[in-house]
Amino acid sequence: MNTTVLVVEDEPAIQELLAATLIRAGYDVQRAPDANIAMESLHNSLPDMILLDWMLPGRSGLAFARELRNNPRTKTVPIIMVTARAEEENKVAGLEQGVDDYITKPFSPRELLARVKAVLRRRAPHSTDDAVKIGSLVLDPVSHRVYVGDSSLHIGPTEFRLLHFLMTHPDRVYSRAQLLDQVWGDHVFLEERTVDVHIRRLRLALQSDGHDKLIRTVRGSGYLLAGRLPG
Repeated sequence: MNTTVLVVEDEPAIQELLAATLIRAGYDVQRAPDANIAMESLHNSLPDMILLDWMLPGRSGLAFARELRNNPRTKTVPIIMVTARAEEENKVAGLEQGVDDYITKPFSPRELLARVKAVLRRRAPHSTDDAVKIGSLVLDPVSHRVYVGDSSLHIGPTEFRLLHFLMTHPDRVYSRAQLLDQVWGDHVFLEERTVDVHIRRLRLALQSDGHDKLIRTVRGSGYLLAGRLPG
């Protein structure tokens, strides 16, 4: 599943530049020319990141960022503000509204991609192509492989996404509802017991080398993946 970026930009040429740069780098791109259309897109599905222009028609990017941060559903989506305003007070104003980073016009495609990757690595590590390792267990999103040493483990696509999310967020407890939102998508309506089924399958896939012990059930709360094997 590719990382999705919502580009909110009203100037067609800049919107096309942002979108084309991201698509060439392997990202899926959604587009919106203003905050209202962006909100409609967010109602349908949440992206992994939002590139948000400061100067939008009708409602400024700063006001929209404030709205997103005050909404429980969108408050954790990373935001990079795209702006021609380089003054320190403007950057401070954006940071106070929860913006994660800035890119100032004009910008190079290389700078854009570097900032996108840096914010994703910090805020949404499961959305990057970086390999993840805990002990001798390695997950590689590029090759879609999970292996221990030279041995590959057979893991289904849903279990792969679940393991990737848990490995990039070690030692944190997630409820079944949170895992459904993060792994399956927040507009996929499934019973919470679905998570239990896939956790069981994941444990079976990791059982041969003992890494199933990484996945722990927290009674009444959900599941966590430990950052190291016990013992």
